Amino acid sequence: MKKLFIGFYNYTVVLTYISLISAVLGIIAASRGHYTLAVLCVFASGICDAFDGAVARTKKNRTDDEKSFGIQLDSICDVISFGVTPAMICYFMGVNRGLGLVVVIFYILAALIRLSFFNVLEIKRQSQEGGGVTKYYRGLPVTTISIIFPIIYLFKFLLINRSFLLLLHIMLSLVGVLFILDFKIKKICFDKILFHSAPDSEYEKELLEISSKSEE
Repeated sequence: MKKLFIGFYNYTVVLTYISLISAVLGIIAASRGHYTLAVLCVFASGICDAFDGAVARTKKNRTDDEKSFGIQLDSICDVISFGVTPAMICYFMGVNRGLGLVVVIFYILAALIRLSFFNVLEIKRQSQEGGGVTKYYRGLPVTTISIIFPIIYLFKFLLINRSFLLLLHIMLSLVGVLFILDFKIKKICFDKILFHSAPDSEYEKELLEISSKSEE
């Protein structure tokens, strides 16, 4: 039977969609001057991204097309959630003149390059290893901005506006460089951390089993 819509529709991509929605709401909030809410939206996107892979791996009968779709969808959403959204929030907060525009554009391009490169490596790894979870990243993952940005934002309440804007310039520039700098960083498996101590439910046991099998 021919499908009415293109794409794949199941629970494995729900968190990715929620992450994107949160990021879009963050841009809207920032455009209206609600910066704290905007930064919280970026943080919420990071939470969703931390667990979307674990949720996807609970579906054991995924086809190769479904896996590839998930990889592409996740990266495209990440460009918006952790590339465009943080940059636009900074733009609305005042990083929007001269050098600021250059920094905003550089940060978005760096996030795009980093995610595109990750896609190339991940598709190659999936074909060679037959799936599983990658143990290392090359370059700083773009999702780390969901932790870095909220921490930096706290200084808004401690510094004068000019100093805080300088800090935002530095954050975008430094994080952007780390996105594309070639170094290895170990991946944190949030599902293992969450369920490490006492996997009481069947769902938790299944997540641990999936994670352990992928590392063998």
